[in-house]
Amino acid sequence: MARAFDADTLVIASHNPGKVREIADLLAPFGVEVVSAAALDLPEPVEDGDSFAANAAIKARAAARASGLPALADDSGLAVEALGGAPGIHSARWAGPEKDFAAAMAAVEAKLAGQTDRRAHFACVLALAWPDGHLESFEGRVDGALVWPPRGDKGFGYDPIFAADGYDVTFGEMDPAKKHTLSHRADAFAKLVAACFDS
Repeated sequence: MARAFDADTLVIASHNPGKVREIADLLAPFGVEVVSAAALDLPEPVEDGDSFAANAAIKARAAARASGLPALADDSGLAVEALGGAPGIHSARWAGPEKDFAAAMAAVEAKLAGQTDRRAHFACVLALAWPDGHLESFEGRVDGALVWPPRGDKGFGYDPIFAADGYDVTFGEMDPAKKHTLSHRADAFAKLVAACFDS
């Protein structure tokens, strides 16, 4: 039985404004006050886990300990079939310290030179941690294919080169409200809500 969330405030354990905005939008119907790790000036922990789940847990537990509040962390990334799942847990690192996702998308495309297999998926793990160390974790996924050149200026990260199965538009072109119904984060979030918010 998952632990129910009954606090008034939730820390989003991220310094990525796009990710914070997306999670805040998803949480809006539940009347939870959301504050980002950046707004609280919390340090970013070293993400040295070997999976999305491990890194999400590291971030959630660090933020919960530092703030004394429950914290929700997301670790997510793009996994490209023809690249053996890369960039995977290193998706943000491919963008470098400047968070240059145009360069990261170009690097993915360069590594795919000559490949006909464009299949990819986004994976997301949401970890909800309490200050006492308790942790709940939920995984989501959306499958699709990569396009080139990038299209659209909505979303963030690799969204402009990813088209979900059954859609002609990229996540970068898709209305955010629509993306929230089918993204990897939405998939993980639905599981989180069912376990911790709907009880």
